[in-house]
Amino acid sequence: MEFIQQLFEQLFGAEWGFMLFTLVKNLIYIIAIAVPLLLGVAYLTFAERKIIAYMQIRVGPNRVTFFGIPWLRGWGQPIADAVKALMKEIVIPTGANKFLFILAPILTIMPALAAWAVVPFSAELVLADINAGLLYILAMTSMGIYGVIIAGWASNSKYAFLGAMRSAAQVVSYELAMGFALVCVLMMSQSLNLGDIVNGQQGGSMLNWYLIPLFPMFLVYFISGVAETNRAPFDVAEGESEIVAGFHVDYSGMAFTVFFLAEYANMILVATLTAIMFLGGWLPPLDIAPLNMIPGFIWLLFKIAFLLFFFLWFRATFPRYRYDQIMRLGWKVFIPITLIWIVVLGLMMQLPESVRNDFPFNLWF
Repeated sequence: MEFIQQLFEQLFGAEWGFMLFTLVKNLIYIIAIAVPLLLGVAYLTFAERKIIAYMQIRVGPNRVTFFGIPWLRGWGQPIADAVKALMKEIVIPTGANKFLFILAPILTIMPALAAWAVVPFSAELVLADINAGLLYILAMTSMGIYGVIIAGWASNSKYAFLGAMRSAAQVVSYELAMGFALVCVLMMSQSLNLGDIVNGQQGGSMLNWYLIPLFPMFLVYFISGVAETNRAPFDVAEGESEIVAGFHVDYSGMAFTVFFLAEYANMILVATLTAIMFLGGWLPPLDIAPLNMIPGFIWLLFKIAFLLFFFLWFRATFPRYRYDQIMRLGWKVFIPITLIWIVVLGLMMQLPESVRNDFPFNLWF
């Protein structure tokens, strides 16, 4: 890498060479993050259909293959779905605001992709290692709701607008609980940098992960993430039997597919942040051979896949909650629990140093 940088500086001068080298390097990093992410989103839909099918004693997609290879039956289904969506016409309703109607899906998918800029995949693999990475994540994930609201309003449909309002109220409610849960992580790690948060969980075993002292916050954050992504059983914004599919009822073709991609991209993002905040990120469960010989990003992928399985399991298991039950859970259960845990954690951090050095406090404080 240093050789390439020196080559750029020799060709274009020190200042311009450094700027061009940085630009090219960042573009390569962005492509290296975006392409696997989009492929992961596509095949997460395939995994969801297959896993839920197995839970319901069905087969799931088993026809579309690559070049007629029998043991790849079904694996071509996400590609076929993408081609089908590209071939469909985008119908804009009469009376809709055309500019905002097209802008809404972009505003939904853009924060879901931009948030990955500060996500560390290992100790060395991160696009932007900024000190306020946690604040950046909160800012980006909070912007996605603008696309939902604009989509519901621009459609000029009462059903779409009602779905947008329900989704906005739900996301705002659970965003508070997620934020308070992350305050506990901030108090434990004493840093807003995601890499420092993972490094704060080092210690040789999974006993040092924040999962154990912050287990209630882990449950609150993960369940709130399920609710914020409008996944079952919190998918009242898309309650087909109630409001005809919610805020994107008037979208078709690739415009609808972008909403679909944003939902699954947010699922992967929530699973990744949960793994980083509470499950040690790229750290192995035990710092012994051969576990510590596996690359860190492989451990992170294992943890992400494990958490994503719960997203799919919830959809196959729980019935949809009523809207009043969802709001009651967010405001009367999750937010009080997080506030109480912040107070408890603050009191524990104020214990005398002699007490904090005793087991088990010395694992985390």
